[in-house]
Amino acid sequence: MATSNDPDHFFQTSSSLELNARRAKKSSNTHGHPIRLPSKILAVIADPLDNGAIYVAESAGTARRVVLDTGSKSEVFRSPTSTAPLTSLALSPSAPLKTLFAASWDKTIHSWDLATRMPSRRFAGGHTDFVKSIVTTKIQAKDLLISGGADALIVVWDIISGAKLQVLRSGHSRGILDLALDPESPAFAIPAAQHEPETSIHLFTASSDRTIRRFALTFPGPGPTAEVILSEIDPSTPLIPHETSIYALRFSFSDDSDLWTASADGFAKCLSRARHWVADTELVHGDHVRAIVVDDVGGLIVTGGRDEEVKVWDQGSGELVCGYEGHFDEITGMVLVGERREVVSVGIDASVRRWGLRRGELERVRREREERGRGGDGEEEDENEAGKQEMEGKAAGLLTEEEEKELEALMQDSE
Repeated sequence: MATSNDPDHFFQTSSSLELNARRAKKSSNTHGHPIRLPSKILAVIADPLDNGAIYVAESAGTARRVVLDTGSKSEVFRSPTSTAPLTSLALSPSAPLKTLFAASWDKTIHSWDLATRMPSRRFAGGHTDFVKSIVTTKIQAKDLLISGGADALIVVWDIISGAKLQVLRSGHSRGILDLALDPESPAFAIPAAQHEPETSIHLFTASSDRTIRRFALTFPGPGPTAEVILSEIDPSTPLIPHETSIYALRFSFSDDSDLWTASADGFAKCLSRARHWVADTELVHGDHVRAIVVDDVGGLIVTGGRDEEVKVWDQGSGELVCGYEGHFDEITGMVLVGERREVVSVGIDASVRRWGLRRGELERVRREREERGRGGDGEEEDENEAGKQEMEGKAAGLLTEEEEKELEALMQDSE
């Protein structure tokens, strides 16, 4: 029997038809210099060796290097054994960069040689559900890969040997959505060769149970019996800054080194290190916030999510500077391209788009939107206040529904 993924072949509600019609109409826009890929994009990281390129993870199970100026997307990384969606990317922690890693729905982590794009080691046997986030780091000259999954497990891997060094049940009651390494970790203050046994790296984890937990990673080596030790910091008091799922964690690299968060409750928040991670700034994006970027040089915060809009905020005042429109489906990731003064966004619409962060350009975009608003039914409503009104009364505990929607949306992609 023939099967189809065409939504026109199925019963749809009037609201679904309206949504599809709106997205179809919006899909032809060229805002943000779109580069279109064959499948939904679920994650993005910068290429540290090329300010004009990024790496993306796709729902079709491929990773890809994209050159922003030319639109080249021919450098593709494929697994010979899996086409499951890829959810997170990381690069090897030691120079020269040799390996690209990708977390997968197949419960493993794939890797490729950057120069040849040939598959390398596959990290398997650690997770029992989707791998949602990965990071790489180095401690006492040991290269480590750390993964967090929908099974709420954290797994520490030896990159060189592929060995599974530790599997830790995180304490989260639901899946881990993001991992972030604290730039103020003791181990980052001195060269790896000078690390003492007690030197630690601090890991922050975000979950769909609305909490953030903190862990210390130590390695007492060298020696044949030395083991990596990952232990939770103050497990009885996790951070609870949001009402529901926390999608993203990003540290500021300014003197304060505060932690910024993005949540399904529609807020992005700054957790102050000086105030022991109490939220001191709230940005009301107005819908599920899936991605956040901290631009310390420009003093800006950028958020993106389900409402398809890239919003730029003043980091000091928390005021909305401007919004960029172009995506016609949910934004899933963003990355700062610092020297270019641009932020790159990716989304379910399978497009890569980039947006200027220079103050002059932001002011021009803001004025143009205000003029369009006055030319219509009146001046546009202040978006920050509108977001607050939209979020009033929103209930917590939407995890199951959100994960079901994520699964449904991704499985519609037959590529």
